[in-house]
Amino acid sequence: MKFDLTDLRLLVAIADNGNLTKGAETVFLAPSSASHRIKLLERNLGAQLLIREARGVKLTKAGEIVLRHGKKALATLEQMQSEIFPYTESVQTHIKLWANTNAIHTYLPDDLAEFLEQYPNVKLILEEHSSEEIAAAVASGEIEIGIVAEQDLNIDVLLYPYKTDRLVMIVPKHHALSEFSRIRFEQAVDFPFVILNQGSAIHTFTMNKAALINKHLNIRAQVKSFDAVCRMVASNVGIALVPHDSVTGHADLGIHILEVDEVWSKRDLKLCVQKHTEPSRLSALLLTHLLK
Repeated sequence: MKFDLTDLRLLVAIADNGNLTKGAETVFLAPSSASHRIKLLERNLGAQLLIREARGVKLTKAGEIVLRHGKKALATLEQMQSEIFPYTESVQTHIKLWANTNAIHTYLPDDLAEFLEQYPNVKLILEEHSSEEIAAAVASGEIEIGIVAEQDLNIDVLLYPYKTDRLVMIVPKHHALSEFSRIRFEQAVDFPFVILNQGSAIHTFTMNKAALINKHLNIRAQVKSFDAVCRMVASNVGIALVPHDSVTGHADLGIHILEVDEVWSKRDLKLCVQKHTEPSRLSALLLTHLLK
């Protein structure tokens, strides 16, 4: 019986997506290569595994059996790989990850802490950049993995869902804008702002959005974290444009949250990798961890 781990990962990905092409992308294979692998796997096992339909594929009974055992085998091997990792020699021990402001300040601390606890010998180099810079770096091969805000980016990258979020405006409880539940950005842009320090991705993003409507932000305070932004707003220093999830836990500060009625306010975060290139083992481990 001839098949390898890539065949099993491919079958799992196809089953999860209900589609051969999407499943192939998940394991970084071309659809033609994936189709060829499935045909060889079926030939070697002597059983049909997939039924091709107009809108995708579904597993046969034999396919369901192979899928069940394949998942168990992959889980066992991943556990073994995790346990022996600290004792391996001549392996990559560092990984470079670029992410935007929202990811770094809101989600990554907990997610990366779990990953680094699992792989204590790994050294992580985390840098903050704009989504456009991250996508370009991934496409050029400068880095293998990045986290970007969902938008039109470089076509030479693949995007996978990471977190769902949106930008909102926060104002002091008794601010002139607190009577609204949602506003356009141009309605807020003339008020004094609290913002993250210059050089942060969201600082650049907010300044650019103001420039697009021929406005210059009145920045009253620049701080180092979203927590500090929320506290400054609560103290009536100014208003702020922040990711919604960064406000979680600050409701008792006396701030009012307004939805931002702009197309760009939707800022779902995506994991970004290069097309047609399989990531290194360590990058693949991090990608799998962040996709959970």
